[in-house]
Amino acid sequence: MQVEGATVYEAMRSVFEANPLARGYLLDDRGAVRKHMVIFVDGEGVKDRDRLSDPVSTDSEIYVMQALSGG
Repeated sequence: MQVEGATVYEAMRSVFEANPLARGYLLDDRGAVRKHMVIFVDGEGVKDRDRLSDPVSTDSEIYVMQALSGG
């Protein structure tokens, strides 16, 4: 989906407006990224998992994935 925003949070806010259930799946009660989720911007993991303040550009690609763990 194409969205606008200067930060990861601003971009994700548009996604959450279109799909409210996504917010609870991705963010915890404090608004931080849940530990079993990962967000990448242009191939790099976000650094601010609490406020999602990492900057994005108009050409950025944001990927949200479930983190896998175990053994």
